[in-house]
Amino acid sequence: MPSLTREEAGGRSALLLVRSYGVDLDLTTGPDTFRSTTKIRFDAAESGTETFLDLDPKELHSITLNGRELDLSALREGRFPLAGLAAENEVVVVADMAYSHDCEGLHRYVDPADGATYVYSFVYVDNAPRVFACFDQPDLKAPYEFELRVPDDWQVLGNSEAVRTGPGRWKLTESPALATYLTALVAGPYASFRTEHHGTPLGLHCRASLADSLKADVDEVFEVTAECLDAYTELFGVGHPFAKLDQVFVPEFSVLSLDHPGCVLLREQYLFSSAATDSERETRAVVLAHGISLLWLAGLVTNRWWNDLWLGQSLADYMAHRVTSEVTRFPGPPTTFAARRKGQAYLPDQRPSTHPVSIEGRDVRTVQLELDRISYFKGHSAFRQLAAHVGDEALRAGLRAYFDRHAYSTATVADFVAAMSEAAGTDLTGWAESWLHSANVNTLTPEITVAEGRITAAAVRQSAPESHPVLRTHTMDVGLYHPDGSTTVRVRIDGERTELPELVGRPAPAFLLLNDGDLTYAKIAFDPASLAALPKTLPRLSPLNRAMVWCALLLGVQDGTYPASAHLALVSAMVQEETELSILAEVLEQARNDVADRFLAPRERPAAAARVAAALRRRLARTDPADERLITLFRGLVDFTADTEELAGWLAGEGLPAGLTLDTDLSWRVRYRLTVLGGLDAAAIDAALGAAPVSAAVQFAAKCRAALPDPVAKEQAWEAIVHGSDLSNYELWALAEGFWQPEQTALTEPYVQRFFAELPAVARDRGDLVLDLLLRFLYPRYAATPATLAAAERMLAQDGLPVTLRRRVPDHTHDLRRVVAARTAWGEEE
Repeated sequence: MPSLTREEAGGRSALLLVRSYGVDLDLTTGPDTFRSTTKIRFDAAESGTETFLDLDPKELHSITLNGRELDLSALREGRFPLAGLAAENEVVVVADMAYSHDCEGLHRYVDPADGATYVYSFVYVDNAPRVFACFDQPDLKAPYEFELRVPDDWQVLGNSEAVRTGPGRWKLTESPALATYLTALVAGPYASFRTEHHGTPLGLHCRASLADSLKADVDEVFEVTAECLDAYTELFGVGHPFAKLDQVFVPEFSVLSLDHPGCVLLREQYLFSSAATDSERETRAVVLAHGISLLWLAGLVTNRWWNDLWLGQSLADYMAHRVTSEVTRFPGPPTTFAARRKGQAYLPDQRPSTHPVSIEGRDVRTVQLELDRISYFKGHSAFRQLAAHVGDEALRAGLRAYFDRHAYSTATVADFVAAMSEAAGTDLTGWAESWLHSANVNTLTPEITVAEGRITAAAVRQSAPESHPVLRTHTMDVGLYHPDGSTTVRVRIDGERTELPELVGRPAPAFLLLNDGDLTYAKIAFDPASLAALPKTLPRLSPLNRAMVWCALLLGVQDGTYPASAHLALVSAMVQEETELSILAEVLEQARNDVADRFLAPRERPAAAARVAAALRRRLARTDPADERLITLFRGLVDFTADTEELAGWLAGEGLPAGLTLDTDLSWRVRYRLTVLGGLDAAAIDAALGAAPVSAAVQFAAKCRAALPDPVAKEQAWEAIVHGSDLSNYELWALAEGFWQPEQTALTEPYVQRFFAELPAVARDRGDLVLDLLLRFLYPRYAATPATLAAAERMLAQDGLPVTLRRRVPDHTHDLRRVVAARTAWGEEE
């Protein structure tokens, strides 16, 4: 199916004005397909012209244009030509569509807990033609009416009000004008909770078997929703722009949320059936805030073409972290962002596939591949820097002008920059060029001269990689830390070297911190004195600065400028005193998955992991049973321990920290670690799953089976991953995630070459979204050897590789090459 190009979309947009969609779906026709009947009314700017309809059916039954039957054989690769257009037109399409099991179209799920069936639409970005015939591009917005036939015990939800019109019959009343990718359909025996806020009906929904989990948190979710709606109304100067808001937790969801006007879809991981920490609840609040902001940032003002899709997502991520910390009970999102998510932008921004925040994709598929963590998290950071650069009042005024001019219409990034420039009273085109239209990351290094206890000269040197030699303007704070206090100085860095006369004459600090408060996006270096003072100073910093420093240290490990062994030694000390829950969670996860498992020499890993585990045991021994950090500390110990007797004892209820109960999540985490170490067999995994076959357990059990240190189990898991056709996307990812283990490199060594030999064929049978995550888990990330790098190069030399494979494998190979280089830099290679 060809990917729609910007040129093609421009031609169609110039020709057509879409008046309305009427879509009738029959979801009672069986488990494999559903009947879709679409009526589209549209005008053509010139009679006698030709265009094409987007349509991807299982079986096409009929197409009529202005009452004239068309030849069905004209359908080619998802496009149907419409010739001889009149000034006013009506096309009617009747087709059977296939249900999806990988979030591409209308996804169908059968709950193993009770056998109930649930469906929901996943039409983002270009999957709407798998549900109904359409002109699938964002600037051809139109109102929609949906009618659905469903089983009698189902309810229906969507962008607009759902009305039951008879037994098993529902109608979604006419919506405002929407882009195709923002349409939403949800149907099934969902459990529902409802309220209203300032006259706006609010609903929360989930499958019936999870109703108790949602019921326990209904008040919190509704409270966060109301707080965010009020905050965005004040910030944007426009009230909630749609008639109602439903939020639906849906199964087997491939993204965190989809943010349709009136009907936001959310991943079920944000329903907590097991004990959840406040950092996890904070993350849910941020995801809720992100989706709610997009009711304005995508629904009210929609990107004109896909290349500007990033704008709403970047702004939404910035707004979600900001608003959640300002108006809800969760103050920590900026800290969590600095500790984890920002680092998830720095990494891809240094890969071969790096790209500007602002996407220039010529077609839809290119835009999809580039809409990644650079778009979300670097974009977020750019808007945080913009607020520092122009001031918060100018940012607010610019946003209000943008919404006022383009409400219920479409706009471009140029429209946004124009509104911001007027509000700031300065032309921001140059700022946008360097921050939004250029790739990669700068490094900021302090140059400090001290004499007789005072700073005599100070500057910041800015560098950029040769591949992307762009130097940016950075508005930031410099922190000066002394034994008896600290101060910050606002500076503006511009060019290769910026003198800082503001610091000259001040007492020499024990520790100097660039980018204090995390206002800009850059890698920061430490002067020698500050690096030496870091272990003592780190606990004294604010949570936000501690998070930023931990991110900087991880970047140093990845760059080969800071040894993995030193990082893990600092983690062992941090465990003893860190109070911020999100820092504990994020740094422990990074220390295990990135530093210990990959960058540290394998021969050093057991001892280093044992030291972190010992520190965690000491902290747990003095942690109050009611302390919310208890679960996070215990999860960290499960990840770092190699003591199978300890793990088996916990499963038996022995030796658990006071106040801790092994619920579904914790017990399966213990089983997974025990499996990796050879302490649990397949029969025990099956028995545990049989005792409680909930969906979370199904995924954990799949991951455990793939992690068994047994040649037969590895072969079975591999065959299921590369050849299995009946796996859900969640089961596929679970198997891939469990397959490679740093403790099992000898066992899995033969599969390194098989990965590169067999993946091209596998990739051709997978959708881009599923394949992207599969590659993330299945790439042999622990095989940091020249042989692995050579195998990757051989595969990439092949002709005809799928686009996603050709794009992502070089990225993962680049990451692996950095592991090899970092180990070599510190003499940690094997």
